[in-house]
Amino acid sequence: RMQLNRRTAITGALGGALAAGPFAGFANASALSRTGALAGAAVGTLVPVPDARDGVVRLELPAGFSYRSFHDTSTPITLRDGTRLPGRHDGMGAFAGPGGSVLLVRNHEVNNPQPAFGPTKPYDKRGGAGTTTIQVTKYGEVQDAYTSLSGTMMNCSGGQMPWGAWVTCEETVNGPDVGPDFTGASNVPLQKRHGYVFEVPAGGLADARPLRKAGRFAHEAVSYDPAEGVLYLTEDNFAFPSGFYRYVPRERRDRHRNLDHNGQLQMLAVAGRPQAHLEAHQDTETVHDVVWVDIDEPDFEFPYTPGEPAPTSNDTAINFVGDQGRAKGAAHFSRCEGQVLHDGVVYFTATQGGGAAMTGPDNVNGYGRGWGQVWGYDTRTQTLRCVYQSESREVLDFPDNVTTSPRGTLVLCEDHDQSNYLRGLTTEGDLFSIARNAMAGREGDEFAGSTFSPDGHTLFVNIQASRGLTFAIWGDWASIGV
Repeated sequence: RMQLNRRTAITGALGGALAAGPFAGFANASALSRTGALAGAAVGTLVPVPDARDGVVRLELPAGFSYRSFHDTSTPITLRDGTRLPGRHDGMGAFAGPGGSVLLVRNHEVNNPQPAFGPTKPYDKRGGAGTTTIQVTKYGEVQDAYTSLSGTMMNCSGGQMPWGAWVTCEETVNGPDVGPDFTGASNVPLQKRHGYVFEVPAGGLADARPLRKAGRFAHEAVSYDPAEGVLYLTEDNFAFPSGFYRYVPRERRDRHRNLDHNGQLQMLAVAGRPQAHLEAHQDTETVHDVVWVDIDEPDFEFPYTPGEPAPTSNDTAINFVGDQGRAKGAAHFSRCEGQVLHDGVVYFTATQGGGAAMTGPDNVNGYGRGWGQVWGYDTRTQTLRCVYQSESREVLDFPDNVTTSPRGTLVLCEDHDQSNYLRGLTTEGDLFSIARNAMAGREGDEFAGSTFSPDGHTLFVNIQASRGLTFAIWGDWASIGV
């Protein structure tokens, strides 16, 4: 267990763990529910640590930990295939590579129509996002790097498949058939519809084929349940209610090492509570029974004239899939983002959950909610519980990407406008700090893409900004409870 000077137990008003049933290992955790859990209580003891790359302090870590940064796009970087490395490093998966190395498949969340990067055949010649694959040692020394998928847009997070592939997610519905998104940039130059997930083989090149029946919406992350062959999907619909989805294959495809393109998309609903407002403040003891409603039209295209602005608004398009589910009673969440499956439970974050319900005029304003929730969906019992809820940004501020350590501790990436942390959340409900972004003038740049090497030695994580970079962090993880 971690030393007390490096973590603070943040337990719920009812205290302790559930005696039995789903999530029995998770305390009823709700920050600030006891005296003393105030600003800074969960920060823990972190110290400035110089980067092994150049000696510059970029992170604060527990004493005895080390790191090396790489692929820092503050200066131009050219990969071995001639790719000019884009920035905005985001979601990432880690796979076993040759000779004890690690293969990282990394997203680049680039938005707005622009030329595709890299030499591979792009999905859309005017999509500027995609993935790069990096072969690296467990100490962050780059051995190889190349483009593995190009021509997509806003590749946010994703998830690892057990057969050795990364599924990357487009967090957009941009296309020539819909109007400008929040940036105001015209979509007329785009040649393809976006808003899909794509499979990228670790160590290989993607075929740039979208999984259309898994829906066209603002995808964030996926996780795969090998017991049932089901793909779970989160939606980050910034200004509107978001949903939690699953994609049920018609045929189990594990043995074929790819995903079934003829499955059924479904959306989570709470049994007996149509359109349950789960974005609102939750009782972390409550376990919800879940039902799944079918999405009848997961893919769509609106009429448009090539070369002319589309008559359909981006807001209409981004809600097209979710509105179908909500019409059948699907639940409301606030910005579902990162997710990971551990021991039969899918843990996912609702980045702004825990505040007021999205009703009335608030329905068009993504801000003004809570400071974040962590949900657990038990795939075996089909039950759902909010396992952690932040009541202060000083304790946990907008949890986004998430991964799990070999010991079951969740690693949460913060993404807000103050100094961002990597937080650890144990199954006892203990919240503590793993790292702080200490980059001078860039402390508000978000952490993203946390993932452990297959042997658990190294935690890889990105700083996502136009000037992105990746970290390899190592140390005695067991000593701090990770």
